[in-house]
Amino acid sequence: QVQLVESGGGLVQAGGSLKLSCAATGNIFEIKSMTWYRQAPGKQRELVLTTSGGSTNYADSVTGRFTISRDNAKNTVYLQMNSLKPEDTAVYYCNAVLAYKDDGKWYSYWGQGTQVTVSS
Repeated sequence: QVQLVESGGGLVQAGGSLKLSCAATGNIFEIKSMTWYRQAPGKQRELVLTTSGGSTNYADSVTGRFTISRDNAKNTVYLQMNSLKPEDTAVYYCNAVLAYKDDGKWYSYWGQGTQVTVSS
């Protein structure tokens, strides 16, 4: 059974930092992409960043403050969030597109979400 397990959320002051983790577990043949989204109360879900094929694209709102790193052996990505602002407050979700075997079929999975709260 495939799961995406998120961790690292919490409460920080403006200007502080947090590091989120998203680990894909289970019998996985290949991970095509991993993406971070966030959703604040009353707002639609927005894209934070996506990484695929060795390339990463960041939303303008986080460029220069958020960075991603990877541990391919653990099927894990890490979202380092620096210089946090109150407007970064949201539930952060990771998403993975993966294959179970080499059959050209890809599936999308979501993490459970982790709350990030930034106080002013």
